[in-house]
Amino acid sequence: MINLKSLIVSLLIPLAVGSISGFLSMESMKIYKTLNQPSFAPPSFLFPIVWSILYILMGISSYIVYESNSLLKNKALKVYAIQLLMNFIWPLIFFNAQMYLFSFIWLLAIWCLVLFMIILFSKIKPISGYIQIPYLLWLTFAAYLNLGVYFLNK
Repeated sequence: MINLKSLIVSLLIPLAVGSISGFLSMESMKIYKTLNQPSFAPPSFLFPIVWSILYILMGISSYIVYESNSLLKNKALKVYAIQLLMNFIWPLIFFNAQMYLFSFIWLLAIWCLVLFMIILFSKIKPISGYIQIPYLLWLTFAAYLNLGVYFLNK
């Protein structure tokens, strides 16, 4: 049985984190369009669409873990919260501070946390880990873009 209140809260948390971070870096994102971009850089309108989907998947995944009776639940949700906080900070480092190399290193740390989160989530309920794989793949692509921006705009 679905706990609707928990599901809604689980969905709202990552969507709110992403929205607030996006709002705080919105003005600085205009600079991104003026930078030299690596090949395969998608159009900027695609980013909020992809991130919204990923945040919804995060919410669903965290809901599944939250509703479980696993002994790993608290640890898994702490890792989830830490990666979400680091995800919140990344646009501020990349767009606002324009610290492209540091933001790449930060992104690698997020990538490692997300991999760890996927492992923990999978141990609790495999589907909760599997639906985070698109997030890990997107972070890999984002790291490529981030590093490309660094090298092309030194």
